[in-house]
Amino acid sequence: MASTYSPLLKIQLIGTGEQSGVWGATTNTNLGTLLEQAIAGRTSIDVTAGNVTLTTLDGTADQARCMALNIIGTPGVSRNIVAPTSSKLYVVINGSNASVVIKAAATTGYTLAAGVTQLLFYDGLTDFILVGRLEAATNTANTLVLRDANGDFQARFIGATGFVGPILGDVTGNVTGNVTGNVTGNAGTVTTNANLTGGVTSVGNAATVVTNANLTGVITSSGNATSIASQTGTGTQIVVANAPTLTNPTVTSYIESVVAIGTVTSASTISLTSGTVQTATLTSATPCTFTMPTATAGKSFVMLLKQAATPTTATFSGVKWGNAGAPTITATAGKMDILSFIADGTNWYGSTAAGYTP
Repeated sequence: MASTYSPLLKIQLIGTGEQSGVWGATTNTNLGTLLEQAIAGRTSIDVTAGNVTLTTLDGTADQARCMALNIIGTPGVSRNIVAPTSSKLYVVINGSNASVVIKAAATTGYTLAAGVTQLLFYDGLTDFILVGRLEAATNTANTLVLRDANGDFQARFIGATGFVGPILGDVTGNVTGNVTGNVTGNAGTVTTNANLTGGVTSVGNAATVVTNANLTGVITSSGNATSIASQTGTGTQIVVANAPTLTNPTVTSYIESVVAIGTVTSASTISLTSGTVQTATLTSATPCTFTMPTATAGKSFVMLLKQAATPTTATFSGVKWGNAGAPTITATAGKMDILSFIADGTNWYGSTAAGYTP
């Protein structure tokens, strides 16, 4: 029985009783050349001169068997790469200066723009379909991005970070398109008109969400977020830590953070880092001098100051008061005064409402 060849990879199938004493060379070619080509082989295809039909050879190295097709050349116009009508998975790297169409003889094919790398599959019956797209990342090397047939984001693999995704999960890195889930990472950028049915969370210092991101979730950042403006959608809140600017937001309801200073002694320094509502209680018979924070223009805060069991007083360094002068703290045990402060960049200005019973 004579040798035949497999229909897909054209590997030589030794017939019964054939190649006595020399079958080892055929086997080595099958395993060491042909299967290696199919699994890890790469061939360069120059399309400068015209369309290219991949070579298909029985039992020897050819172009069609290779896993990776590296398209090179400077055609200036689109070229066709014609593959055999056998089911096959290809990584197609379009390094030429024009688009290419990977197709079988009687199919429409799949078009790859110049500079694009795609993972494509031909089922041997209908046409080539997109399995995934590989692209360089802006925030790290060695990134694999998978997209659907429309080019929308599906999942991202990033170096040592591992798998992040899929579209119903979290995404680390830069996103253009529609995402269901949370966008996370040290440099998460969501570009114009990305539809977010999740949220945007940055654990680092560069969460950028530019104009018109259609938001259904919450934007948060534990770092210094930038450029968050003109959000639309049904998200109930936008929470951003240390953001320099929120442009024209609409805030329906909010709660200011409260800093419980506790019982003070003769001196206390006010910090607004953790909140702009400050509460404090005086110590019996011990006047307290409060040191104000830096008078940054536009900064304001409120202090709820409770009197001690044995009444005393309090002063605030460097504050300018109205015509009535600095207030006298209500000298009744357990009473509370509410002091409000606002800064113009040079000075703090204060006012007070006295004598509340908590």
